[in-house]
Amino acid sequence: MNIAHFHRLRPAALLASSLTALMLLAGIPAQAQTATDASEPAFRALYKELVEINTTLSVGSCTQAAEAMAARLQAAGLPAADMQILAPPERPKDGSLIAVLRGHDAKALPILLLAHIDVVEAKREDWKRDPFTLVEENGFFYARGASDDKAMAAVFTDSLIRYQQSGFKPRRSIKLALTCGEETADTYNSVSWLLKTHPEALKAAFALNEGAGGELDASGKPTVLQIQAGEKVYQDFQLEISNTGGHSSRPVRDNAIYRLSAALSRLGAYQFPLALNPVTTAYFEAQSKIVPAEAASAMRAVLANPVDGPATETLWSLNPGWNSMLRTTCVATQVNAGHAPNALPQRAQANVNCRILPGVPVAAVQASLKQIFADDGIAISTVGEDAVIGPAPPLTAAMLEPVKKIAKTLWPTAALVPTMSTGATDSRFLNAAGIPSYGLSGMFHDAEGSHAHGLDERIRVKSLLDGRRFLYEVVKLYAMQPG
Repeated sequence: MNIAHFHRLRPAALLASSLTALMLLAGIPAQAQTATDASEPAFRALYKELVEINTTLSVGSCTQAAEAMAARLQAAGLPAADMQILAPPERPKDGSLIAVLRGHDAKALPILLLAHIDVVEAKREDWKRDPFTLVEENGFFYARGASDDKAMAAVFTDSLIRYQQSGFKPRRSIKLALTCGEETADTYNSVSWLLKTHPEALKAAFALNEGAGGELDASGKPTVLQIQAGEKVYQDFQLEISNTGGHSSRPVRDNAIYRLSAALSRLGAYQFPLALNPVTTAYFEAQSKIVPAEAASAMRAVLANPVDGPATETLWSLNPGWNSMLRTTCVATQVNAGHAPNALPQRAQANVNCRILPGVPVAAVQASLKQIFADDGIAISTVGEDAVIGPAPPLTAAMLEPVKKIAKTLWPTAALVPTMSTGATDSRFLNAAGIPSYGLSGMFHDAEGSHAHGLDERIRVKSLLDGRRFLYEVVKLYAMQPG
C-alpha cells in the first residue's frame, strides 16, 4: 500500500509538531504536563492512539493501526519510500507496517523490531472499564492491548521516531514490523504470510520480540530481568471415538464417553519425561540464587539429578510454570460428547493442547499420546496446520552484553535470567526461518501480572516508561555492532 497519502488520511493534530498538541491528544491534564523526559508526552499520545484503535479479529482493523503509526513516522521525517503496509488482497484489514531506518553499512543485516498490533477480543460488559479506552489509574494503564502487545509496538515505533529526529545514524539498519494475527494464528498470521510472500520484509540478522519481561518482589523492587531464547511448540490434537449408540434405557459396556474419559484420566496422571536444555538449565541456575530457600533447594536438586522425584513435585506445587519449563505438557482443554439426553453417545470428542519442548517432533508426542490412552478405538489427529519447529537462538556475548550494560544502569539489583517461553509467540516462525528471535522488553510486572488475554488488562506506568528507556538504549547498541 502506498502511504504517501497518509497526510490526507490522518487528522492534522496527529501531525502537529507542537508539544502542547501532543499533550492534549494524549489527554494529559495541564498540571501533569511536567515530564522530566521532554519526549514522554509524545510517546503517551502515540501509545494512547494505538491502544484505542480496535484491532480485534471480529470488528477491528490492524491496517488502521498500521496507518496511524506510519503517519507518525512520516511526520517525524522517515521517508515514505522506507515504509510499506502489506496485507493479503482478501484480508484488507490485516495490514502490517514495515518501516526501515537506514544504516550506513550496507553489508550488515538489519535488526528487526517485531511487535503484533492485533489484540484478543474484549466485551465491554465484562470489564470494569471500557477495554478500548486507555485509562491511567493507581499507577497502571488499563485497556485491551495495554500490555499485549501494543506496549512494545508503541515503544518500538516511538524509538524509531526519536532515532530519526535525533539524527542517529546506525551501522545496521533498524527494521520495524508491526504485524497482525498473532492472537488468531489459525485464522491468519502475518508473520507466517510475510515469510512466504515477502521474505525480504522480515529479513534480519536477528529480531527482538515479546516473550520476556521482568519480575518485581512484593515491595516493587526489580529482581529478575528476563531474556527469552526459544519457546515451546504449540500443537492441538483432536481425540474422537464413536460407536453405534442406542437407547439410554439399555446401557451397554461400550460407552464412548466412558472410554474417552478413561483415556483422559490416564493422560491426567501422566508426566512427560523431564528434559533440561541449555536455556532452562541457565534459567534454573540463575533462579536458584534468588528464589526462597524451598524453591532454591528443589532447583539445585533437579539440576544435580534431572529426574522426577520430590524436587520436581515441589517446583510444580510452587509454580506450575516451572513444571512446564521442565517437560512437554499435554492437557485436555475441551470435550464434546453425545447427541441427546436420552440416547447412548454415538461420538465423544476432546481437544488436547500440547506445549512441546524445542527439538521434540510433533509425531513423537502423538505416538506417546497413543500409548498413554491405550485404546485403539480413539483416533488422534493434529488440529490446524502442522506446528512450526525451529531451533532455540543462541545466547551469545553479542546478544547479552548490550542488555547487561543498560540493565546495570537502570536496575542494578536485577539478575539477568535466560528463559524459555512456555507459551507461543511469532518468534516461532522467525526461528524456523533462520532468523534468531529473542524476547526482550525490560517491562517488569508484579506477582499478579498483566491480566493479558483476561479482564482489565494492565501494565504499570513505570514499567512501560522504564521499558521504553531500556529498549531505546539497547537497540542503539545493537545497531552499532558490526555485521
